[in-house]
Amino acid sequence: MTGSARRGTMGVMSGPYIIRGSVSLPEAELLWRFSRSSGPGGQHVNTSDSQVELRFDLARTEALPPVWKARALERLAGRLVGGVIAVRASEHRSQWRNREAAAVRLAALLAEATAPPPRPRRATKIPRGINERRLREKKQRAETKRGRSGRDWS
Repeated sequence: MTGSARRGTMGVMSGPYIIRGSVSLPEAELLWRFSRSSGPGGQHVNTSDSQVELRFDLARTEALPPVWKARALERLAGRLVGGVIAVRASEHRSQWRNREAAAVRLAALLAEATAPPPRPRRATKIPRGINERRLREKKQRAETKRGRSGRDWS
């Protein structure tokens, strides 16, 4: 059975998962894989494939604008295997909720990776008055400490 055929009894997923603006994850390009999840669940855990692995071929997708795609490929280079990004979810006992969690996580990851770079910081000059006040306070502190030395005491 393919990922899109394994919908379960709950119906259609609550997508589309918006990356940013009008760009969303294309359902046709998402590859789902299910396996048995570790952790709590009693006897049920041994029979259900509740862990979800969601794969998205970032290198081949046409859903992202070229600039976003290049930015994401560069920023996610360490996580990509053959141009494909994989996200796992197994925190819920239900496969359905794990599917939701994985899709939301992938959309958030892509939104962060495609975000424009922050504006460069504009260097500003420290006002002269602030610098003078800092030096004046420094001198006063030095005088206070010098006054504590015991060389004048007789």
